[in-house]
Amino acid sequence: MADFVLAIDQGTTSSRAMIFDSAYRVRGVARQEFPQHFPRSGWVEHDPEDIWRTVLATLQGAVADAKLKAADIAAIGITNQRETTLIWDRKTGRPLHNAIVWQDRRTADVCERLRREGHEAMVTARTGLVLDPYFSATKAAWILDHVEGARARAERGELAFGTVDTFLLWRLTGGKAHVTGSGAGVWPDREAFAESWRRDRHFQPAMDDVTRMKLVHGWRDAVRRTRATIGQACFTPGMLKSTYGTGCFAVLNTGSKRIASKNKLLTTIAYRIGDETAYALEGSIFVAGAAVQWLRDSLHLIARAEESGTLAAAADPEQAVYLVPAFTGLGAPWWDAHARGAMFGLTRNTGPREFARAALDAVCFQTLDLLEAMRADWSGASDTVLRVDGGMVASDWMLQRLADILNAPVDRPVILETTALGAAWLAGSGAGVWPDREAFARVPASGRTARLLPKAGGGIGISSPPWMT
Repeated sequence: MADFVLAIDQGTTSSRAMIFDSAYRVRGVARQEFPQHFPRSGWVEHDPEDIWRTVLATLQGAVADAKLKAADIAAIGITNQRETTLIWDRKTGRPLHNAIVWQDRRTADVCERLRREGHEAMVTARTGLVLDPYFSATKAAWILDHVEGARARAERGELAFGTVDTFLLWRLTGGKAHVTGSGAGVWPDREAFAESWRRDRHFQPAMDDVTRMKLVHGWRDAVRRTRATIGQACFTPGMLKSTYGTGCFAVLNTGSKRIASKNKLLTTIAYRIGDETAYALEGSIFVAGAAVQWLRDSLHLIARAEESGTLAAAADPEQAVYLVPAFTGLGAPWWDAHARGAMFGLTRNTGPREFARAALDAVCFQTLDLLEAMRADWSGASDTVLRVDGGMVASDWMLQRLADILNAPVDRPVILETTALGAAWLAGSGAGVWPDREAFARVPASGRTARLLPKAGGGIGISSPPWMT
């Protein structure tokens, strides 16, 4: 029986495919970046065909890298950038417009108007979310209102709406599946556009699609927060994970308790496995690894992202330089769509080292904002270890700085891309080839390579940025 599982990790700046064997070891991987489009200040778009092209290419590349055949793949899991919004023609599959990316701020004024009109309480009660251009609804409305004839076509049932997972599943099944994750079906009110599909639902595409794709045995869909939470084996209430990619997304498992946040966090689903639904408090940071990309691509202070930690470690400790990385507004717990970036504490001696430290510090301080909001919302978050993943946490300096500023232990996993591992486990579990979650939590791949403890005297008192005093 085939026991290899393939994970599609479709992210904000690149698409990746990874193949895991029965011991959760990576056997094959392929990655491709794709262009970012900035048509106006604060607008961020992707060409949906770039997303589709790179997903197909990395699927083929990972299988080739692993030296496997299609018949060796038992299941495929999908994990994807969240909130990025697409609308396409149901007959042709062609998108009406570029995908509007989660970072996009074009609907900030619409969200403010809805808030002034008193709609935010209803939105939060029905969805667990807040009114912010980060989310998909106002993006979909913008496309319908700005593409000629789109709203009329939608009313005639000619169009399909979805986030990236929905679009990929539509394409991969030749238009036979218009589905999304289970979050759409948990809240008791109406859904828009897409049928709710439980994340653990296992289905098989039509045979012609299997032939065309050359490798599809089964599918399971998981948005980024879910697969990282599962990849980190955060199955127990009170466990906390934070993923450091383009942005940062911290998720606190609250178990069967659906906590209504009083501190502008999101109330969401951690995962749904079988008949069990676990809820979570979530905090979204819009700029994490994107701050390092800014150092590399805009300021040209580093040639590779990996250099940021080394540069920060050499910064002058006497200079208190702070970055507010509000390049696309501020996420939780501030939710300020109009905020923009700023630097504080610059002196004549400030240089690349201090810029690098400020960029990494900004990620740590934003994580502290989220942790304090979680602790204020729920007593179960009072004493927790932070499990981290994503490309940024390869830096020992950044991880130690995070532990010091949080004044809490920080655990790093063997596989940094645990988001892909979580999606793979969901798919493999659904296909019946991988063990139950208790066994998964014990496997070496989900173990820790490092636990960073805060140094004596750690905590916010060591270095308080101006916006927190």
